Amino acid sequence: MSEKKTTIWDAETWRVYRRLLGYTRRYWVMGLISLTGMLLDGGGMAVFTQLLQTMTDGIFVRKDAYLIFWMPIWIIGIFFVRSCGTFASNYGISYMGRHVVQAMQKDVFGAYLRLPAAFFGAEPSGQQISRITYTSEQVASAATDSIKTAVTDGFTVIAMSCVMLYNSAYLTLSLLVMAPAIALIATIVSRRYRQISRRIQGSMGSVTGTVEESVGAHREVRIYGGQVYESNRFDHVTRRTRGLNLKIAATNAASSSTIQFVAACAMATLVFLATRPHVLNQVSPGVFLAVLTAMGTMLVSLRRLANVQATIQRGVSAAEDLFEVIDMPAEVDRGNVELVRTRGDLRFEDVRLIYPRNDFEALRGVDLYCAPGTVTALVGRSGSGKSSLVSLLPRFYAPTTGRIVLDDHDCEDYTLASLRRQIAWVGQSVVLFDDTVANNIAYGELAGASEADIVAAAEAANAMEFIARMPQGIHTPIGQSGNMLSGGQRQRIAIARAVLKNAPILVLDEATSALDTESERLIQQALQRLMKDRTTLVIAHRLSTVEGADQIAVMDQGRIIERGTHAELLALGGQYAALHRMQFHDHADQQAGD
Repeated sequence: MSEKKTTIWDAETWRVYRRLLGYTRRYWVMGLISLTGMLLDGGGMAVFTQLLQTMTDGIFVRKDAYLIFWMPIWIIGIFFVRSCGTFASNYGISYMGRHVVQAMQKDVFGAYLRLPAAFFGAEPSGQQISRITYTSEQVASAATDSIKTAVTDGFTVIAMSCVMLYNSAYLTLSLLVMAPAIALIATIVSRRYRQISRRIQGSMGSVTGTVEESVGAHREVRIYGGQVYESNRFDHVTRRTRGLNLKIAATNAASSSTIQFVAACAMATLVFLATRPHVLNQVSPGVFLAVLTAMGTMLVSLRRLANVQATIQRGVSAAEDLFEVIDMPAEVDRGNVELVRTRGDLRFEDVRLIYPRNDFEALRGVDLYCAPGTVTALVGRSGSGKSSLVSLLPRFYAPTTGRIVLDDHDCEDYTLASLRRQIAWVGQSVVLFDDTVANNIAYGELAGASEADIVAAAEAANAMEFIARMPQGIHTPIGQSGNMLSGGQRQRIAIARAVLKNAPILVLDEATSALDTESERLIQQALQRLMKDRTTLVIAHRLSTVEGADQIAVMDQGRIIERGTHAELLALGGQYAALHRMQFHDHADQQAGD
């Protein structure tokens, strides 16, 4: 049973490694140059080793004047050729390695851009970042550096074996001591590397995730005195990574030292064979020196070949992780209807949603009609299903049962790209990029917008009042995540982006929460202009912001339990009326306190 597992495992390793090597095929010209350099490097050393026999016997034994004159020139020539070969192989491998890293990073990042939203909730973001930064580097080493070692040192071993056979087949018998032992060591080491390398990939994701969380929450860490806790947490994950890397180092050290001992036994066997009485008179000093040097050079190459297993196995484990992500199916898009511009006639029909990662039923038979150009507010306690419902509209998730109808067509019938062009989204957590104001407003498919259109959108969002004071106006950089702007300013940039998109459907997810009074007033004015003649879905906790909605749907535990206008729901005296009274009293108490 275990033998069968090993065979399957090896077949899988080779399958992954062959696919990995496919990334190097597109650079075959540079690979050919690099291969030529490797052969020149290994072949040059073999020629020099053979030259030792001629030099020892011809110069020091026979005092040959011809060899005395030409030998230094030959040596310079041999090592000049080796130097050229070394440069070509090193630069060629580095060139291929950097391109492989870029290609792998591009493929993984491309997969991130097309994978469904569920993927990003299924694993820590640190693991996802680690694939781009750490894992791809491990893969490149396996695809390039390990090839250089395997080819150069593999050719050197073959060439040195030929030198030994050419000079004395009898003395070459000493290799029989070394070959089986080294093959056994390589097999054992390979299996151990593979086991440890898999665990290292996960530990690096934990390190990245810990750093990302601590840096992103640096204010909370300081306010709540979490430095010791974060330090201990980071120490724990780095200790684990250190332990795994030390296991790799211990395996390397054990492999090298064992091979060195085995090689010493082989050299001792060589000396033993060479000093037999019937051999001493037949083997010249030059032959013995050439064979001994060839074996010594072979020893160094064999040690490197044994240690390259670490790079290969680590790279194969990394490649498996990357290929798993690259091969994941993209967002499902079975739509074949290209939606040019919707009327905004939107209907949710008996919609249910169960999140697959935890089997949680977020929506339980929601029916909701949103007439074109109307405002529908979704209110309710946290976890009632409001965000889950609106996330179905752009098909971030698919309903488990039921359907969403837009302009008398199931949303599944529309192509994803054309459906999402109909929707503008302004959320509580504003997403901005490390770029200029203009490029953040005219983002993605809006990038072709004119400067006049961008300014007009900013003015409609009440954003020009602060943009005009910035050093370079709309061309001012705003830092990573817009950290050079206040919360209200970031929100107005997001609204300007939605204005510029001019989509017929608008989703506002807590767009005015946690803002000061002045910012809220400016943003409410901008939103009123934005919502005009659009089908709008508003998620709100603050009921005062949705009193003018055409309809208000009160959600609880994944269901709509009340529906109507503000006045109708107050008259009903149900949950909405209770929420309104509670917020009204809280607001009155706050004003009295002020």
